[in-house]
Amino acid sequence: MKKQWLLGLLLAAAPGVASAEVLVSGIVEVLVDGGNTYDWSKVELPGTTCGNGSQYKFFVHRSTTGSQNLLFFFEGGGACWDYDTCSGRAGVIGAANPNGITDDYMTQFTAKYVSPIVNGADPGLPFRSRTDIATKDWNIVYLPYCTGDVHVGNNVATYADQTGQQPPLSWHHSGYKNSLAAINYAKNQFPNVQKLLVTGFSAGGTATSSSYYFVRRIINPARGYFLNDSGPIYLAPNVNDNSRPLHDKIRQSWNLDSVFNQFPASFDRNNLGTINRMLAMEFPNDQLAYTGYSRDYNYSRFSYERFYSPNDQEAVLARWKADQDKLVAELNLYNNYSYFIPYERQINASHCSTIITFVGAHACQRMEKKKWYEYVNEPWQDYKCNSEMVSMSTFLQRFINDNQRVRIYEPTNGYNADDPGMSVLAPLINGALGG
Repeated sequence: MKKQWLLGLLLAAAPGVASAEVLVSGIVEVLVDGGNTYDWSKVELPGTTCGNGSQYKFFVHRSTTGSQNLLFFFEGGGACWDYDTCSGRAGVIGAANPNGITDDYMTQFTAKYVSPIVNGADPGLPFRSRTDIATKDWNIVYLPYCTGDVHVGNNVATYADQTGQQPPLSWHHSGYKNSLAAINYAKNQFPNVQKLLVTGFSAGGTATSSSYYFVRRIINPARGYFLNDSGPIYLAPNVNDNSRPLHDKIRQSWNLDSVFNQFPASFDRNNLGTINRMLAMEFPNDQLAYTGYSRDYNYSRFSYERFYSPNDQEAVLARWKADQDKLVAELNLYNNYSYFIPYERQINASHCSTIITFVGAHACQRMEKKKWYEYVNEPWQDYKCNSEMVSMSTFLQRFINDNQRVRIYEPTNGYNADDPGMSVLAPLINGALGG
């Protein structure tokens, strides 16, 4: 009853009327019945730093049931390679946590609520029950993100303020050192891991692919899994490929060659997208997967907007789709790769499949335009799934628990856009996310 009353209050207070603080606290209270209340241990290791030079901190939760499974989680949140994006001036597309990590970080919104995978359950919503998922009560190593380098940089850079208003910024792209320290710590704490799932969203998704080689080899579980959520490393063998300008920029700014030189010969450092091939070949018995949306207008902006003109939404998304098609063709070459690619959802500009809630995180291989006689049921919907509608919870169950390969690349459709529930839910969640 409390949930329904609060939902009514939120709907009555439109975003233009209610303050951001009221919306955020109300959404957390009502829409995200599933934030973790875990006991977290803070870990500070010598030689690890955030971008601003402060002490890096990560957090560990131990299973209450004695599980031998381990979730190694890379947090997401932008990236940086100049003064504006590293200092925080650029906002959400720049580095997350430019001022470092607080001791109470795991009680704050991002870490507490942002991932059902961390919380072991898809959160309950009004009229929708909380649902346990495949990672329920796993051990967790949670890596906050404060270096602006997708957890894999290995450089100290100096960035000048182009406005001349502030002194140069010395920035520690120390993601690789931090990650390696956390991996070795996890190996000592969890020496007999049965199932290891390495995952993360956005920049943390990129970290999932770029760091899996190190996590997998050091922890050495009985079975290995990774799920890259919305941080694809696209193929870019030629200078005129869509993602090549971004790859060249970060490779230089973050000194990535010093890290990637440790990879086996199946990786080509002049084509960062070959990391997908390398991982498939190095770990042929592991389950590897990518998820993301075809209409992701967040990571796509980061990938192309600052490098190309025109850079309007459709031009950016056209480049994204072309790169995504090449990625899917590449993953199809390897038996141990899954993918789960819905078309769009109105939450967070179709960015990330595994944050906040799995509502709208479903995919259908044969999502098709309705025929005239199919409008009797759900007349507001123009599209119908003519195969199985697979939810993210079901995907995780099949991928992790059943060791199945799942491949769904949903075609263009307006299913989520037509959903009246999504039209109510999405603005509220977007308010909580700050956009």
